[in-house]
Amino acid sequence: MTALSVDIRVDFPGFALEVVHGFEGQGLTALFGPSGCGKSTLLRVIAGFETSARGRLAYGDEVWLNGRRGLAPHRRGVGYVFQDTRLFPHLSVRGNLDYADKRAADLPARYGFDDVVNALDLGPLFGRGATTLSGGERQRVAMGRALLSRPRLLLMDEPLAALDTRRKGEILPYIARLPGVFGVPVIYVTHAIEEVTQLADRIVALEAGRVVAAGGVAETLERLDLAGVQGRFEAGAVLAGHVVAQDVDMHLTRVDLGGGLALEVPEIRLPVGEAVRLRVRARDVALALARPAGVSIRNMLEAEVLRVEVEAETAYAEVLLALGGQHLRARVTRAALRDLEVVPGQKLVAMIKAAAFDRQALPRG
Repeated sequence: MTALSVDIRVDFPGFALEVVHGFEGQGLTALFGPSGCGKSTLLRVIAGFETSARGRLAYGDEVWLNGRRGLAPHRRGVGYVFQDTRLFPHLSVRGNLDYADKRAADLPARYGFDDVVNALDLGPLFGRGATTLSGGERQRVAMGRALLSRPRLLLMDEPLAALDTRRKGEILPYIARLPGVFGVPVIYVTHAIEEVTQLADRIVALEAGRVVAAGGVAETLERLDLAGVQGRFEAGAVLAGHVVAQDVDMHLTRVDLGGGLALEVPEIRLPVGEAVRLRVRARDVALALARPAGVSIRNMLEAEVLRVEVEAETAYAEVLLALGGQHLRARVTRAALRDLEVVPGQKLVAMIKAAAFDRQALPRG
């Protein structure tokens, strides 16, 4: 269901943002791409902050931009969470929340003040000043304030960019719950693949001011033609599975991928049966003609070659593999490709070190 219809253009010296896309009215859509590709500018256009935009922007039957004439930001019913939070420094946490709640008192909503406070665990922070909060606490308060404005659409502009890995891990579960708990669609700007993997229902990928891909998380990230968006170093695929066992002594978790395939990864603190998505970087996948013996690699998966893409001006090649009903990417040298005589349809063993799943590649409990 398309809720937000975008057909806009913004011109800057040496750069133009030109986007035609329909955003769905549910779940979380990640607006993803490298720095400078136009992600934050597009968010500003949607919010009504970018007055130089032209084109057409509509939310359902309500037109927000027609030509150069735009509806004022405060009339669009959009909540906005900034990277720098922009909390009122002279107010307490309770004061920041009350400000938004009172301004939106007459607007319809499926939730109330206490629902937001409880969902984001904000009660213990009420008496604190905004300037005394940690980065993660500030972002939780900023999310709460945005939700209390009773938005129809929530925009989040790289809210985790300034946080370290531990703080990101604390905030990600809160963000993941927002669409389901509050029934508000979210457009989430990021250039971090691990955030896309753990949060997004779908991706809109931007490069040089244009949409270059859009769709589900797994099918978009596995595409071999999006190196400019993901970057060669972080490019990879997403595997979906369920936690089936915990090795408490070794701090390892076993994830069933379906079709008789499973992965062993460093401990994920989630209960057995919980669904997970795992990001596997292409550079962490090795290929073999047969399952080797006497090696430390914990994960060896039977795979079939679907596609091979050679980078003629480099030492490397990308291989797309089928793992049952899912896909995996491997980045290997052209010499390895030659020696293994890799061709589409060939059966290989894909090998992934358990240690390749670092903290940023794993979901949090």
